[in-house]
Amino acid sequence: MPEWILKLQRDFVVAFIEDNRWKYLVEGIGNTIILTFFALILGVILGVVIAAVRTTYDKNYSEMRNPVGKFFLSIGNAICRIYLTVIRGTPAMVQILIIFFIIMASSDNKMLCGIIAFGINSGAYVAEIIRGGIMSIDIGQTEAGRSLGFNYAQTMWFIVLPQTFKNILPALANEFIVLLKETAIAGYVGVTDLTRGANIIRGITYQSFWPLLAIAAIYLIMVMFFTKLVDILERRLRKSER
Repeated sequence: MPEWILKLQRDFVVAFIEDNRWKYLVEGIGNTIILTFFALILGVILGVVIAAVRTTYDKNYSEMRNPVGKFFLSIGNAICRIYLTVIRGTPAMVQILIIFFIIMASSDNKMLCGIIAFGINSGAYVAEIIRGGIMSIDIGQTEAGRSLGFNYAQTMWFIVLPQTFKNILPALANEFIVLLKETAIAGYVGVTDLTRGANIIRGITYQSFWPLLAIAAIYLIMVMFFTKLVDILERRLRKSER
């Protein structure tokens, strides 16, 4: 057997088998999925609120007669626009560093810091996805809700938003995949995600080939898996519309 193959085998054993170093990657996979899942939930919550404020402003502001309501709606819309501009205009890496080292500097919960940072970042993109979904719903749906005696909030909650989420589910699933890859920077603030697990192995063994190749393969497999789920979801949604 060629010497270079034997060396690769020895390096593989040193990187993953000795001292059960493969456990760093297993722990990293779990933390990466947890971080991504809860960050997306936070992003969806923020996205719904921001999208509701912005669409309400776009659709109803000119017709509102209550000056107090118009004032607060305009303030809320301005805050949402600033949030979207800042979050989408700055790197996620900078945002997570600011949250960890400035805003939450007194907190020792690194996972919570990562969830909040990535959730805030994801919320800006989810908000635009949801807003686009709401704006795509025919105005007749809103008018039908109002004719049934629903107020604006009830019409949005019971009629518009259920149709919106059905239309944007594939886009939200794709946002999950994007967020999954973006969490690779969480290790910079001490979260033991998949990338940091590989870096720990690199620091112990002084090897880069197997740890980096392993996490690249794991990310690829996870992305392919979730992409397949998105494809299945899209097919089922298309069938349900027939």
